[in-house]
Amino acid sequence: MRISELARRTGTTPRALRYYEEQGLLHPTRRASGYRDYDQRAVHTVGHIQLLLSAGLGTTVIAEILPCVPDDTTVLAPTCPELLDGLAEERARITRSIEKLAAARAILDRLIQGP
Repeated sequence: MRISELARRTGTTPRALRYYEEQGLLHPTRRASGYRDYDQRAVHTVGHIQLLLSAGLGTTVIAEILPCVPDDTTVLAPTCPELLDGLAEERARITRSIEKLAAARAILDRLIQGP
């Protein structure tokens, strides 16, 4: 599929997809015309990239994680145990962020509900 189709199917932009490629996160083939050509797996890969970006991970970390998430059913391939310490740190950081957001939401709830 071409870049515009992948963008439409994943809810992102061609610009973002080109950026993911520059960062080594996506690896499209090239047609004779020079156009990028993505396979069906790219839809899942982009979904994983978006999820990990929304969790606050940088593209360097995501590039390390993606090979360990080959599909939607395998969470961590057994060939990637070296990532576990770093992933535990990222998880702890995300947990702290969630706790701060939950506290902020509780304050907003009290303000909205009033005295």
